[in-house]
Amino acid sequence: MKNHLPCRIAFTGHQTYDGAVAMGLRDTVRRLWHEGGRTFLSGMARGFDLAAAEAVLELRGECAGSRLVAVVPYEGQAEEYSQEDRARYDRVLKAADEVVVLEREYSKGVFFRRNDYLVDNADRVVAWCVRPKSGTGYTIKRARSQRKEVINLMFPSLF
Repeated sequence: MKNHLPCRIAFTGHQTYDGAVAMGLRDTVRRLWHEGGRTFLSGMARGFDLAAAEAVLELRGECAGSRLVAVVPYEGQAEEYSQEDRARYDRVLKAADEVVVLEREYSKGVFFRRNDYLVDNADRVVAWCVRPKSGTGYTIKRARSQRKEVINLMFPSLF
């Protein structure tokens, strides 16, 4: 998909993300912007989701016209986050161009609904996946079943 038409990019990854591919993540956002990526969707989970959202925000000056959409599964998502992660979450929410809140309260399956929303509203998916049997693995499989390109920054051939 290198036709340079505006497209939407979703991020999915594990909460255990430790910054291992930070440069690669920024380079990927930059490359996707050059290829037409203008809207970037983050599920706002700790770890990779927040890091990806921050990378989009960091590159705003360089990647003109890029938009960040924060996809929040339910209103209290960050209540259990550490103080540091809660501060990051709040900063990203304030800087996002759009915030989509899927449900008022937690309910069973809300994270799968968030993952479905990400895939269904994206043309491409950028992942940091080390465990196929996970929410991130589920999201990648859903994207592939819809014939969407998936870029796994950790293990490109895992799936």
